[in-house]
Amino acid sequence: MKQLYIVGIGPGGQQDMTTRAKQAISQAELLCGYPVYVDLVRELAPDTPVLTTPMRQETERCRAALRAAAEGTTTALVCSGDAGVYGMAGLVLQLAEEYPPVEIQVVAGVTAALSGAAVLGAPLTHDFAVISLSDLLTPWEKIERRLAAAAQADFVISIYNPASRRRADHLHKACEILLRYRAPSTPCGFVRNISREGQQSCILTLSELADAPLDMFCTAFVGNSETKVLAGRLVTPRGYKL
Repeated sequence: MKQLYIVGIGPGGQQDMTTRAKQAISQAELLCGYPVYVDLVRELAPDTPVLTTPMRQETERCRAALRAAAEGTTTALVCSGDAGVYGMAGLVLQLAEEYPPVEIQVVAGVTAALSGAAVLGAPLTHDFAVISLSDLLTPWEKIERRLAAAAQADFVISIYNPASRRRADHLHKACEILLRYRAPSTPCGFVRNISREGQQSCILTLSELADAPLDMFCTAFVGNSETKVLAGRLVTPRGYKL
């Protein structure tokens, strides 16, 4: 059967990849993906041909992977984190009906909300929401509504794509919305370059997060009304009796 793997490679380091992900990459006859992500797994398949497209050419990338698989080439389309969390899995499945039948297998990976939370402690022990501040595909007005709704519901919030050169003020705007419902002293944190060279982490307050110098390599975490800092770790209790 013609095979296409959509592989979540986790935060980047091999130690954070699943065995299933490594197997899919080793079985592939073609590696497809964004250049940075292909480079992260290249040593697992150094002789395998690659097909890459730059940022904002995701549709072309998915079509190329589907086309290769339909032609009989076992293909692995690699995605950072989890392929189904802001990844290519949904887009591939949307496009698949345009191509001859291909067996598509989505291979789960460790998304940044989970790997980043582990660095900071245990901020996601209770209910949480994941919100991206990128407005390339989602109108900013909708992102604002989601931030307000999550804050009012007292979710811990994991924030993806907090800022970029084009969106330098998005994190500040997001924190202004959250501060309508959360105390300025609410414990927060962020991690840069999760499980990669140069990893950095910081625990700070919501008022401090608003002006923190974050970028696209960061994932931020905003605690809820129960979140606290314990021995330098960010922790959200679930309610167990102590």
